[in-house]
This record gives sequence, C-alpha cells and structure tokens, in this order.
Amino acid sequence: MTAAAGQRTRTAAGSGRGLALLLVITGAAGLLASWVITLDKVKLLEDPDFTPGCSLNPVVSCGSVMESDQAEALGFPNPMLGLVAYGIVICVGMSLLAGAAFPRWYWLTLGAGCLFGVGFVSWLQFESLYRINALCLWCCLAWIATILMFWYVTSFAVRHEFLPAPEWLRAFFGEFAWVPPLLHLGIVGMLILTRWWDFWTS
Repeated sequence: MTAAAGQRTRTAAGSGRGLALLLVITGAAGLLASWVITLDKVKLLEDPDFTPGCSLNPVVSCGSVMESDQAEALGFPNPMLGLVAYGIVICVGMSLLAGAAFPRWYWLTLGAGCLFGVGFVSWLQFESLYRINALCLWCCLAWIATILMFWYVTSFAVRHEFLPAPEWLRAFFGEFAWVPPLLHLGIVGMLILTRWWDFWTS
C-alpha cells in the first residue's frame, strides 16, 4: 500500500460486510425492542391495569420498568429515543453494505452516539438492578444490541486510526475485537445472576 493510500484509509473508510451486517442486525434488534416497548407503553397509558406480555414474574417485570421514573429519563419515554437512534444505525449499516465509505468525522460521530448509548444503557442497567428491582426482557435486548455496536464501532475506529491509540491496542482489536463485548456482556450477566441469586436458584 502506498503512503497516499494509507492516508486515504485514515481520512475515509468503508467497512467489511461483517461490521455492516452487525450494525443492521443490532440496529434492527434495538428498533424491535423500542417498538414493542412503545406499543406496550401506549397500552399501559390507555389501561392502567394492562400487563405487558413480558411481565413473567416479580423479577422479569416489564410493567414495573415502564412505570418507573427512569423510563422517561429525558422527559419522554426512552424507547422513543431508541426508535430514532437504532433506525439511524440500520441506515448506516445498509449504506456500508452498499459500498459507502465515510469520512473520519462521520465515524467519530457514530462512535460518540454509540458511547452515549452504552453509557445510557449502563445507567439503566444500574437503575433496573438496584433501584427499580426488575428487568425488562425487551430492554435487555436493546442493552445487548447497544453494547455490541459500541465495541465493534470503537474497534473499527481504533484499527483505522480514527481514534488515537497505541499500536498494541490496534493489534489487539485487529485480532480480538470480540473479547471486550464478550467480557462486557458477561459482567452484566453476572450482575443480573448475583442480584437475584436466591430467586433464580429457588
């Protein structure tokens, strides 16, 4: 590769099918979760006695989560934000599948959005586990989707030098990009397991 070609890689880049498909799939999963939660929220507003289908027991209780203050953290129902954000992610993934190459600022903007998303869902995870004391299965699906897209977009940005990073970190993401999201999801899973250990094992 020539120096000029290497410079083009650092200023604009498309992705392989793997990342593009991951963005489409995780975006679709998050959009589905947001859509179902929005529908259930509307039904709950219309009928206070409505019980969402994913309210299975005292722990897995979507209704308890939807009725909490945290469910409208920004002044409107959280899934409304997801309907927009995950829709954008799907559009980015589809564009990449079509062969689009985006400039550095675009990838950094996408990365910043993913960072906000993973930070927001991390806060929601804490609130669900230790304040609301209930889980929403559709929320969990959105959490998984957001964590995956955050780490893989971050990995892409580091490997293409859109984010400053030492060579060993670029090499790590080049070989083991799957490790951080797996660890992240594993930690969340362990927190859920230990939080209600007596319930799961009773």
